[in-house]
Amino acid sequence: MHPSTHPRADDPAQLVDMIEDPAGFVADPHARYAHLRAGGAVRHVRLPDGATAWLVLGHGLVRAALTDPNLRNDVRASATRQDDGGFAVGRNMLQADPPDHTRLRRLVARAFTGRRVAALRPRVEEITDALLDAMVPRGRADLVDALAFPLPVTVICELLGVPGADRDTFRRWSSEVVAATDPVAATAAQRDMTRYLAELIAVRRADPTADDLLAALTRTSGDGHGEGEEALSSEELIGMAFLLLVAGHETTANLISSAVHLLLRHPDQLAALRADPSLLGATVEESLRHEPPALATSLRYAAYDVELGDVTVPAGDTVIVSLASANRDPAAFTDPDRFDIRRDPAELRRHLAFGHGIHHCLGAPLARLEAPLALRALLERCPDLALDPAAGPPVWRPSLLHGLVTLPVRW
Repeated sequence: MHPSTHPRADDPAQLVDMIEDPAGFVADPHARYAHLRAGGAVRHVRLPDGATAWLVLGHGLVRAALTDPNLRNDVRASATRQDDGGFAVGRNMLQADPPDHTRLRRLVARAFTGRRVAALRPRVEEITDALLDAMVPRGRADLVDALAFPLPVTVICELLGVPGADRDTFRRWSSEVVAATDPVAATAAQRDMTRYLAELIAVRRADPTADDLLAALTRTSGDGHGEGEEALSSEELIGMAFLLLVAGHETTANLISSAVHLLLRHPDQLAALRADPSLLGATVEESLRHEPPALATSLRYAAYDVELGDVTVPAGDTVIVSLASANRDPAAFTDPDRFDIRRDPAELRRHLAFGHGIHHCLGAPLARLEAPLALRALLERCPDLALDPAAGPPVWRPSLLHGLVTLPVRW
């Protein structure tokens, strides 16, 4: 780590609170991002825990930050942090930089192929129909609990080979890990999930006939790496299983529920989609742009002094790359706060909901398979779908992962 040769922006007057109103930020982070972005595409911010970071807000600089090799994912590049503040299990791609990241992603991508994802379509349709069969006769439901969450969690658990009887427990652990209710509970969930995944991996190692994704990953694993050898270590295998399981359903659940919420809040857009189902793909992409499933990427750390626009980020400092702000930047999108499923396709292709560069979301094709199928089936089966104010307002999760905890609907 090189010492900084540039003056730091340490004057408290140059620091701003990233979040002034916690409850308001949870309900609508975009207003705060817009206010901060108006003062510059990169801002020096004070986090709720008192630490400081550089918040990247502008679309162009977010893209640049996501491909800058001097902004590292490995917390060892940080001058102040001992860990990334999360409760990640094992070691996974989000905590790694090249060449480790390159090796890890290549190994996972071999098993998580486009062909494997495409082959899931009939099963995704079958699971969706079964969930709607259970939901529709009731006339009202929490859509998160009835469809948006169980669909992707069932798909990813089946893909990796998590037994159906364990999925409710897994859901509880996952929710605690990504949005901790308290540090003790989060640590316990991390410990229990680590133990569970290690046991599941041991079962896969003992069964040469298993053909799920976890079995495929297990066959690439080893306890060490010889020269030229490519394999997942035991810690990496647990980390990859954790990442695929959690990221493989949490973000897709957020996408499905947010898309439905947006459509119900914009009846003109819902009417347009019902009149022209060919807009389904654009609806998913506009939902990703307007309410991305994650507000920001995992934390980055400046390995050296890094120039981002007019700002020098000193070596060792923490960087937060805001996908949500980039997706509402008026420099990249016309009338960015408007939800418009007929938005210019060229604009839609600019959204960064799945990231950019080497850390672009590996599960994006699966999310793009599941969300349109879920939306299409839901709208066909529930022609009078509407929000259900009598059951209370939708509730947003207070987390980096941006999604609804509840979405009461009726039909």
